[in-house]
Amino acid sequence: MDMHDLIDGFGKQLHNAVEIAKTIDFTPVRPIHNVLISGLGGSGIGGNIACEIAQPETTLPIQVSKTYFIPAYVNESTLVIISSYSGNTEETIHALELAYKTNAQIICITSGGKIAEYAKKNGLTLISIPGGMPPRACLGFSLVQQLAVLHKIGCISQNPLPKINDAANYIIANKEAIVQQGRHIASFIFNKFPILYTTTYNEGVAIRWRQQINENSKQLCSHHVVPEMNHNELVGWRKKDDGLAVLFLRTTTDYYRNNTRIEINKEVIQKYTANVLDIYANGDEVISQTIHLIHLGDWVSLYLAQLNEKDPIEIEVINYLKGELDKI
Repeated sequence: MDMHDLIDGFGKQLHNAVEIAKTIDFTPVRPIHNVLISGLGGSGIGGNIACEIAQPETTLPIQVSKTYFIPAYVNESTLVIISSYSGNTEETIHALELAYKTNAQIICITSGGKIAEYAKKNGLTLISIPGGMPPRACLGFSLVQQLAVLHKIGCISQNPLPKINDAANYIIANKEAIVQQGRHIASFIFNKFPILYTTTYNEGVAIRWRQQINENSKQLCSHHVVPEMNHNELVGWRKKDDGLAVLFLRTTTDYYRNNTRIEINKEVIQKYTANVLDIYANGDEVISQTIHLIHLGDWVSLYLAQLNEKDPIEIEVINYLKGELDKI
């Protein structure tokens, strides 16, 4: 299956992921005081997005970790969510082993590999997802499971699964419009350095866009968030450069003062590049808008790869890195 088919199948993947999430069998054995989500790359970005969706209402601290280690606070009252699509991500395996030693409550989300074996051997909750695809093409599987788990432990009050199904139906029904917008945005940033700006609770979506442009389109990209960038990066806009293309990823949930900040930012930035574009999410609430922007960004990365004359599947440099690490 090529990347086009994988992106095209995102809506069906979400429906499949919802059915898997309905079977999750997890009941905390002790009260949960905090949550740690461990995962990297395409397996880890779901943690960022799930955390941001939960932030406005959760009373439990949630942290996303993208390293070999875990924070010192992790203990028997911590829920640790291990996310590795392949089940063989070495950093995540190491974090899992450390978490197990603390007697933390652990849920593993994976398609197999060493993590699935470890979970079965040690009696950990295992959520099995379909394998055989690039991890970056399977965000729907990990994101939906994490949102379902956060709902089960009370971080999200309303069941997110019906909203996810509705969002999946929307992107399926509106495929042509989303594809055409993706083509347009790809053409807008072609032969330019893309800079992504969004607001704080949408940063996970901006990271996803950046990662997809990196892996699929084979080029660099940067992102930052409002209001933080108003205290540093905005000052860096001093030199006229039409080789830069700025995309503002916007939602109806953005705080009104951040919307004002964005308009002022555009006024400043347009003095230095003519290439500034607002991209508005479709949907009536945070989950639907998030899923729409994720899907749109995936199409952008695919068409940008075509313009760059690059194979969106190929990740030879990552395979080289893993091969060199295996020698140690």
